[in-house]
Amino acid sequence: MSQIKHNENTDYLDQEIIRKLDENGRIPFSEIAKELQISNSLVHLRVRKMQELGIITGFSVKLNPKEIGFETITYTGITTKEAHYSYLISEKLKMIPEVVECHWVSGKYALFIKIVAPNNEELRKILYEQIHQIEGVGGTDSFISFGSAFEKNLPV
Repeated sequence: MSQIKHNENTDYLDQEIIRKLDENGRIPFSEIAKELQISNSLVHLRVRKMQELGIITGFSVKLNPKEIGFETITYTGITTKEAHYSYLISEKLKMIPEVVECHWVSGKYALFIKIVAPNNEELRKILYEQIHQIEGVGGTDSFISFGSAFEKNLPV
């Protein structure tokens, strides 16, 4: 397994705490302390320090889109009419609940987004009635996901 390289803000113990939290985000800190043979307060201190440094940016629940009614998942590239529109477009995309990721990218597209929709008809509406209506959007190309082979966190 890889380790965080050239980062003076983490050490072996921090990396082990991160691994335990990545395996099970609901694991009690007392359980981490027991497994690593350190005090519970040290785990709390280390996690708080990593949060303050921005290494740990939050804790969340991971939802299964298909189990809650989002049958269509796409990755969509967005071209802009002019490059300066990309920031405005990204701000407008934040307001569309079904757009769950947005990245600035190089190449043919200015932005690459992930959209979840109940079905293809709703995806069409999101694209044509919402995204294409945003000032500066030049066009979109969508790639429908048939499923995820795997998803994983950063290597530590």
